[in-house]
Amino acid sequence: MYKLNFIQYPNAKSFEISSEQALEPLKSNDKIEEFISNFKKKFNFKSLNTFSFSEDGFLAMMLNLGGKIQVSKGESQAIVDAATKYKELGFDLEFISINRNGLLNYDDIKKCDYIFCSSYIMDTYVKVDLKKVKELSSSMIISNISATVDSKDCDLAILDSYKLTGYSFSSIIFHNKVLKEQYLADIDTVAIYNISEAVENFKALNSYKSEFKSALDSELGENIYYFVNPDDTLDYTLHFGLKNIKAREIIRTLSLNKIFVTNGEGCSLGLTKPSRIIQEMGYEEIEARWSLSLSFSQELTSEEIINISKIISKKYRQIKALHG
Repeated sequence: MYKLNFIQYPNAKSFEISSEQALEPLKSNDKIEEFISNFKKKFNFKSLNTFSFSEDGFLAMMLNLGGKIQVSKGESQAIVDAATKYKELGFDLEFISINRNGLLNYDDIKKCDYIFCSSYIMDTYVKVDLKKVKELSSSMIISNISATVDSKDCDLAILDSYKLTGYSFSSIIFHNKVLKEQYLADIDTVAIYNISEAVENFKALNSYKSEFKSALDSELGENIYYFVNPDDTLDYTLHFGLKNIKAREIIRTLSLNKIFVTNGEGCSLGLTKPSRIIQEMGYEEIEARWSLSLSFSQELTSEEIINISKIISKKYRQIKALHG
């Protein structure tokens, strides 16, 4: 199996809940509190909350934060949907757009209280300069760190349970007394234990992007299209499109060969809408349907990379032939 979609779709592992991980009344629960304390220290934060990574979860967060908020259009759909609702309710919120080349439009950034802006754009994994965002906004930056597990340039850091574990546990937000402290009984300890294990096992390999790009270019020629400059994306990702076919078709046929790729959040089977991010960049919906992403965590040989690229090319040409 070649899992080239690990950022969006991790290998879900079986898990067991130990009785030591349960909260018990009339006891101090020292072990759990120590575990949580150590996990906060790992990311250099004083506080930790668990919450639902959903429109409702983020809307509640925004209402608790208050003030003037900006949200990058490159964030997860749940955040964008919550931001839209927050604005419809009459609160002060503005969006930050994405340029045609996939880069965040830094010209949209204004002075505000909070910015939901991760160190990468969802789907394309184009890097975002959070230090620049901070300088332009003087705000507190709320960043999804699930694809990097690196919190050094943000003020609040989010770990998305599904992206890290494959399960829809509660997600985690680290902060420094910015949000209301949760009682221990309100914290999803099962989520914390499992997300912590996923963080420990997180593995991203930087050495394959250029080799994959060369092999795909050789096999596909003018049929491959780069919506974003590969040099602008996270080092262990490659984003491109295959012209004039729907990504969902090649995702499904590649899965029969145990090759797994993605066309964006919630789309590994190609059953949902085309990438919103590509459309935010100004492309038509039909073009957004070409979009594919690879992310590398598995050791590969040069021979395997060439073979995978040949299979992708073969499946692509078969699909085009079927469509006449």
